[in-house]
Amino acid sequence: MVKDKRIRIITGHYGSGKTEFAANYTLNLAKSGKKTAIVDLDIVNPYFRSRQIEPLFEEKGIRVISSSIKGLAGDLPALSPEIYTVMEDKSYEAVIDMGGDKAGATALGRYHDRLDKDECDMFFVLNANRPLTADKQSAIRYLRSIEQGSRQKVTALVNNTHLCGDTEIGDIMKGQELCLQVSQELGLPIKYTVVHKKLIGDLPDDICGEIFPIDIFMKKPWEME
Repeated sequence: MVKDKRIRIITGHYGSGKTEFAANYTLNLAKSGKKTAIVDLDIVNPYFRSRQIEPLFEEKGIRVISSSIKGLAGDLPALSPEIYTVMEDKSYEAVIDMGGDKAGATALGRYHDRLDKDECDMFFVLNANRPLTADKQSAIRYLRSIEQGSRQKVTALVNNTHLCGDTEIGDIMKGQELCLQVSQELGLPIKYTVVHKKLIGDLPDDICGEIFPIDIFMKKPWEME
């Protein structure tokens, strides 16, 4: 993580687990002692937004930047001017949780001229169990649409193939095969393989990328009080 660029943009198809990955990544950054901020730029999809666990972030000293309209389920595309802070204040290590389709990605596209490309990584979180990214061509098509909307280039892939609580090692390896196909086609590295901590001991030795253990923080709508 410390070798990643200062601003980490996290994107991927809805249901890929990008927000869970972004949340865990942000918490790990703060745990390492970094001055950390997370930008919730997912202003289209009302579910699984980083702001859902804002009290936990704040407890860990993480600055949370989200919509200027407060509320978990609001769908107003209101962007806070605080977003410029992480772009200009280089003392921050930042994570940007971006929208999961081309329309959501355009929220980042408006800042393309303010983002220093040398300071940005964009990680495409891939879940091979999602219908619109289940094969190589579909995944590449989706990735390209995100790049077009955001006006940024993906720099690495993240294998986060899962079935929520029913995830098995076979799912992770299925995702690795898809990531390898996309990696070879586009020349992109596989940066991380995301694994729930309870499955770490069962992983084979031929995992691509860094193993990224996670806890589950994001709640489904019907699990929230």
